[in-house]
Amino acid sequence: MPPKFKSPKKQAQGQGPRVLYWFRTDLRLHDSPALAHALSLSPSVFIPLWCWDPHYVYRQRGAANRWNFLVSCMRDVSESLTALNPKQKIHVVRRAPGKVMAELLRRWKVDVLVFERDTDAYARMRDEEVVGIAEGLGVKVVSVSGRTLFDSDEVVKANGGKPTMSMNQLVNASKKIGNGVPNRPLDRPTCLPDPLSAAEMDLGDLDPNDRKNDGSGGGKKEMDYNLPQRTLGKAKNTQYETGIMGPKRDFGIPTLEEMGIDPADVTSPHKGGEIAGLATLKSMIENPEYIGTFEKPKTAPTDFEPQSTTLLSAHMHFGSVSVRKFWWDVQDVLEKRRKQNKPISGEPVNLPGQLLFRDMYFAAHAKLGFQFGQALGNSVARFIPWHLQSNYVKGERDGSLISDGTYVVDDPQAEEYFRRWKEGRTGFPWIDSLMRQLKLEGWIHHLGRHAVACFLTRGGCYVSWERGAEVFEEWLIDHEVACNAGNWMWLSCTAFFSQFYRMYSPVAFGKKWDPEGNFVRKYVPELAKFDKKYIYEPHKAPIADQKAWGCVIQGDGANAEEKRSKVYPKPMFDFNERRQFCLDRMKEAYDVGLYGDDERVLSGEWKKLFDLEDKGGERKEETNGHLLPRGTKRTKAKAPDDAERSDDTGEFADQGDESQGEENDKPPRKVVKQTKTRKGAQKTLDTIVTRTRAMK
Repeated sequence: MPPKFKSPKKQAQGQGPRVLYWFRTDLRLHDSPALAHALSLSPSVFIPLWCWDPHYVYRQRGAANRWNFLVSCMRDVSESLTALNPKQKIHVVRRAPGKVMAELLRRWKVDVLVFERDTDAYARMRDEEVVGIAEGLGVKVVSVSGRTLFDSDEVVKANGGKPTMSMNQLVNASKKIGNGVPNRPLDRPTCLPDPLSAAEMDLGDLDPNDRKNDGSGGGKKEMDYNLPQRTLGKAKNTQYETGIMGPKRDFGIPTLEEMGIDPADVTSPHKGGEIAGLATLKSMIENPEYIGTFEKPKTAPTDFEPQSTTLLSAHMHFGSVSVRKFWWDVQDVLEKRRKQNKPISGEPVNLPGQLLFRDMYFAAHAKLGFQFGQALGNSVARFIPWHLQSNYVKGERDGSLISDGTYVVDDPQAEEYFRRWKEGRTGFPWIDSLMRQLKLEGWIHHLGRHAVACFLTRGGCYVSWERGAEVFEEWLIDHEVACNAGNWMWLSCTAFFSQFYRMYSPVAFGKKWDPEGNFVRKYVPELAKFDKKYIYEPHKAPIADQKAWGCVIQGDGANAEEKRSKVYPKPMFDFNERRQFCLDRMKEAYDVGLYGDDERVLSGEWKKLFDLEDKGGERKEETNGHLLPRGTKRTKAKAPDDAERSDDTGEFADQGDESQGEENDKPPRKVVKQTKTRKGAQKTLDTIVTRTRAMK
């Protein structure tokens, strides 16, 4: 923990400093190292802050389920603050941190700014900007690690300055940090100092003179990735227009309605907030047999009511449950079972192992930054010439290539595959049931994620993993940049895992876990009456049976809800043929041996190596759909007004239990002459990080 800071001026008067505590990824009171440090300063004034950042509002994808989970977490922690001190709550300031922080620090005469460290690429740039502002004003800044078991930057240092690409690397590095054992969780506070008076806190006079109050919250007003989520209408999106303190001038938490999101669109059964998260953890810990024998690959992706895993991933993302508390609560159960000579599962498949996987991805992302989440410039990712690759632009500072958030439709067939995959109408009920569960609930089991990721990339569609990662970003309530990118690279065999010949069958894998097909019946209800013989291959059922069971297998599933009788689509391709196609392409790519930072990849020379002609193609964005053809310029401040919402099966295929263990047979990386891309922050936070900058 950082040394305690004492303000000399205030200390001489027998008073503590004024402390501004900035909540971000730590929406809890229990085991919050940064919060504990802030309160250890014995502040005379304590102000809990949340900046409603337009970067996340407009330029990170998120559906209604995740926004609801977030505001539930915010309300919960705010109510907990009020319970400790009736004058306290979380104060939401509706502006970009870099645009408003200087004014807050000056007006509130802050001595110390404290926050939990965040190693995500955008967060680093944001925090560097804010730290520079604060230190320029003479404000002490303290950031404390608490999002992971081990400080991600320290893990990278202990790993020789390299990203952690295996569990062994993570474990060995962590042994150099506290002997591989995370710190015990801290107690929640029992009291809180007062904030400033309402009059001193008031920022209302900023609104009339705030030239940035144009609905963008101080960010550049460009494409809104979440426009399709605003089903109440674009005009109902008033989250910034109502003022920096909100419509009631009380620093209120934005509502879904203020975001233009219809609360009826929230369909996830998973509840946000520290109280809900700790209750889930407690119920799990009260089942020591489950804790002791848990092995992730043996948990069923088809289980529901209850599901087979902990469902705590979203709570760890938003910080409503501490990862250290999770770790130690489990370890205490395991230690008790050891003493009783009861069976215990081992790492990495047990619960502590799952948390270590999370730390592995976080440390890799901490080292590589933005490049970790994209194909080009990514030094750890094999380059595969997928369809629907990202569109890249040059960074304003160092010229390195950064995805602008759009992709190029180089093949209309691949685009159709992608859209049908996303919308759950591939004609493979196992895949469609998982994708529909994902959209409906904001969560699917990790083996379900494996199945749909393999299917989209190397196991059928041959579409870039970045497209799948964007859909997961949009729909998962537990989306984390590091884990999402890491898992998609793993499942597409571009990094972490290289056994591309092992594929998940879209038929056999579902049958293995649920031979009766109950999972499919739940999420693809048009097939509810089909006999189990045909539930995973309904197109093989006799037409008379299809009609008797109330669903005809025909077409592509588009506009099925408009048809009088129930229909379900035919398989969109022959899986055996596509399996072989993908195997051949993956083998070719592995033989060529390029990585994302190879000069031949960055220059586009890779197309000659794979005998591909650059035919161009229209550009699309995952949630908004159609944009403009390549080469067409757009006025920067203009976003599309009418966003699109669009928008046989191989029993011989491996049933798909890909290894959860170490990558023992990874072929050596070929030695080629490369030009490394330079990594660094761009000129401002509203350049590359918004990923929609140079629309050209």
